[in-house]
Amino acid sequence: MLDEEPERRRRRHWIHPIVAQRHQKGQFHTIYNDLRQDPFKFNSYCRMSMETFDNLLLSLHPHLNFMDTCMRRSISAGQRLLVTLKFLATGNSFASLHFEFLLGISTISGIVCHTCQDIWQRLREAVMPTPKAEDWLRIAEGFYQSAQFPNCIGALDGKHIRVQKPPHSGSRYFNYKQYFSVVLMALVDSNYRFVIVDIGAYGSTSDSRIFSDSRMGERLRENQLALPEPRRLPGSAGPPAPFVIVADEGFALSQHLMRPFPRRDLDERKRIFNYRLSRARRYVECAFGILSTKWRVFMSSVQMNPENATLVIQACVLLHNFTRIHDASADADNGQNMATPVIFDHSRTGRPGAAGLAVREVYADYFCSPEGALPWQMEAIRGSR
Repeated sequence: MLDEEPERRRRRHWIHPIVAQRHQKGQFHTIYNDLRQDPFKFNSYCRMSMETFDNLLLSLHPHLNFMDTCMRRSISAGQRLLVTLKFLATGNSFASLHFEFLLGISTISGIVCHTCQDIWQRLREAVMPTPKAEDWLRIAEGFYQSAQFPNCIGALDGKHIRVQKPPHSGSRYFNYKQYFSVVLMALVDSNYRFVIVDIGAYGSTSDSRIFSDSRMGERLRENQLALPEPRRLPGSAGPPAPFVIVADEGFALSQHLMRPFPRRDLDERKRIFNYRLSRARRYVECAFGILSTKWRVFMSSVQMNPENATLVIQACVLLHNFTRIHDASADADNGQNMATPVIFDHSRTGRPGAAGLAVREVYADYFCSPEGALPWQMEAIRGSR
């Protein structure tokens, strides 16, 4: 008797009567066409313009379109994409979306994960390609024009994405902010677009360790990022300076990665360097702010396991770039309202190498020289005392 398998509960409905009304009362079938009559409302609902939505749907349609069967009609590619965008734009639970779109909870879960995976696979090369030497030069020109930091190829930082505690994970995902998270490590250009990302590291790991262990950090150490050859700083007659990434104190100083001088015993020259570096570094902080404001799934804990949460983060990163490219004129904020105070992270890092110290001295001297100084920098550092 003990070896007998328990009798499985019989399903009360093949399709629940409420779900069966999807084509008459589901949100996609009731308001989607109305939204397309009002561009502003459509943008508010989908977090992108109609033209951008149509371009995105065109790119994904072959992989989101399924055949009808004799058992049931398939869910259209447009509805799959709209359900996914609604989840990413609001962070609503699958149970809430179930009552809005009249789709099964497990169906919605599968749609979101599958669509996010397709977004990552189909759009990655188009909106976040592997940078080449000419791309680094373009990024450096953007930072020089907008932040007056020459030879800068990106701003680097990590963002903790809150997730529910994975079972049997101990404290691996528990970060110093006292919640469970995975880390989005990102390199950003002066247009607030993501250039390179590393996603999914444990929340308990420091930014410096995550970057060091990432493919991005490994390629930087081994000079495999196709960086341009060093060149002189604008107006300078000194030796060529290497192209550098700007970051905060949570990262280790190296030949191609600049961090601020420690805040103890700062003289005027060091304060100017820290100010100029923070002006360039704020772009990654602003990019994270724009990402979280547009895709509000990050405003609360992502109720998924870390693997599926990583899919969601990957999709949002690419959608961020996709909308920055196609809706550039509509992004009127351009990150100006997303700036946050510069907070130095005093995480332990290894002692900086001699090459990194020497490069930082070159930039510090340049920013105090007539060729590299800004008219307002002295007033700025006095006001920050």
